[in-house]
Amino acid sequence: MKGVKFLVAFVILALASSFASASDPSPLQDFCVAIDDYKSGGMCSYYVCEWEVLQGPKACHTRRLPFFRAQHSQKHNKSGWLSTVTPVNVVQIPGLNTLGVSLTHIDYTPYGQNPPHTHPRASEILFVQEGTLYVGFVTSNPDNKLFTKVLNKGDVFVFPIELIHFQFNIGKTNAVAFAGLSSQNPGVITIANAIFGSDPPINPDVLARAFQLDQNVVKSLQAKFWWDNN
Repeated sequence: MKGVKFLVAFVILALASSFASASDPSPLQDFCVAIDDYKSGGMCSYYVCEWEVLQGPKACHTRRLPFFRAQHSQKHNKSGWLSTVTPVNVVQIPGLNTLGVSLTHIDYTPYGQNPPHTHPRASEILFVQEGTLYVGFVTSNPDNKLFTKVLNKGDVFVFPIELIHFQFNIGKTNAVAFAGLSSQNPGVITIANAIFGSDPPINPDVLARAFQLDQNVVKSLQAKFWWDNN
């Protein structure tokens, strides 16, 4: 009887472990171009395939296959962060749908930064093309340990999934970096924007206690304009 109980317990634990480590299912076709109305898909990790809506694989147009011509942006000169993140994900390339990868191109002016943020659905690997960046990430509770590194041209750094991270141009010239992400729809939460720029605002009493700040300081922060460098 004890042997049976042990076997049952072992099977339950094995099943629980398999469920806990399960990932998104593998795609059932070579590629799945997202429909034009991709925004109707909400926050799902993938969108409906265009060919499923338009009746047949021939409905996929060449213009919507995995290709995107990025334009160099100068708007970071006007941003409070002094940086611009140009995303290349399923929104820009519908053909990335279900492929599990995306890319960002980041421009930094001197002392520009990509402020503390997190990607809820992806790990990130950063490659510095030009300049010198001070980068880092913070581990989860209870340690909240900070890992940092100064990166120069050609260096690579990894930010684990969901952890808060940042990049800061400490050089006197412009910097450029490319980041690969392990999701076609990685998402981004910029910490300051989310906390102090939420719509509607978070009750100042909550933030005053959470950040150990005077309530007037919280209200002042909430009244500021929080830039979007994407």
